Amino acid sequence: MSKKTIHIPLGSQHISLLEPVRFKFECENEKIVGVDSDVGFVHRGIERACTTKFKFDAIGYVVARVCGLCAITHSLSYTVAIEKLLGGEISKKAKYLRILLLELDRIHSHMLCLSHTCENAGFEAMFMRIMGDRELVMEIQELLTGNRIQFDYISIGGVNRDLDVQTAKKIIENLALVKAKVFSYIDEFTNNWSLSLKFKGIGALTLEDAYRFNAIGPLARACGLPIDVRNEIEYLPFDEVGFKMQTHNDGDINARNMVRLNEILNSLEMCENILRGLPEGEIFTKLKGKPKGEALMRFEAPRGELMYYVKGDGSAMLNRVRIKTPTFACIPAFSHIFMGEEYADAPAILASFDPCLSCTAK
Repeated sequence: MSKKTIHIPLGSQHISLLEPVRFKFECENEKIVGVDSDVGFVHRGIERACTTKFKFDAIGYVVARVCGLCAITHSLSYTVAIEKLLGGEISKKAKYLRILLLELDRIHSHMLCLSHTCENAGFEAMFMRIMGDRELVMEIQELLTGNRIQFDYISIGGVNRDLDVQTAKKIIENLALVKAKVFSYIDEFTNNWSLSLKFKGIGALTLEDAYRFNAIGPLARACGLPIDVRNEIEYLPFDEVGFKMQTHNDGDINARNMVRLNEILNSLEMCENILRGLPEGEIFTKLKGKPKGEALMRFEAPRGELMYYVKGDGSAMLNRVRIKTPTFACIPAFSHIFMGEEYADAPAILASFDPCLSCTAK
């Protein structure tokens, strides 16, 4: 059969990619032989607004609007950068509560990704099941912060809301329900043909290519690259609450699914440890002064390393706020993975990336 070359766009208006990014595939018959990507569809001017419209003590609430899925990581990264410039130290209780919400955010974000993987595999029932179970996590976040998505929980010096005994008990009960459901997901993703065998070997990234393209987050850990900011930073005590890095060696769609499932289990464990061993003390420490100098802060968002650069001159308005998001950093690896794959597998590969273009179009 003679080869026929065709060009197919995927995004920004596509059933599997309703995001401000476009991949353009060059295909020979059904095989992808060339990939071009364009992430320049939307620019919201958030970084500029943070240096012209808002004082430094309000920006933590502004950057939380960069993305609804990783809002807590954005506000936390900025806030810790400012605390570093102010030279303040917050209470251990506030640090534990910050980790609690950070890991809850990771759980619901990973569940969203796994549900979309199911949807792109044609497993609509599993998609609806995971999305329905995700509501338990959203309810926990609402119990803790008062909101389901935009939490406005973190402030310079600590957190805005304490945790009482009854709320902690209710959260622990919900976490137990979520854990039981995640074990059932692992069974499905391990033994169901649509979610495991069908995707083994599909969309694989080798360890060498992970290094070459600077892959981060679950994308990197799924091919054996042991990189996780939680394993490196000292300003939040992840080592005290039971953090364990999750890796896999296959680097394919199935490996990325399993890494996320195991990370959910570890996040649930950390949340339980925090709730059962929450330190006594205040949740807020007033920090004085205005930010002067430069600070660079890194946190592990659900999709990988999120980086904030902040520069101030001692006034209420900052000179610079720069945000480097994980999805943007992974675009080169995304494009490489598509090469040589069947076009029919492109939506499933894309869902396994878990791209967050809202973060990228900041």
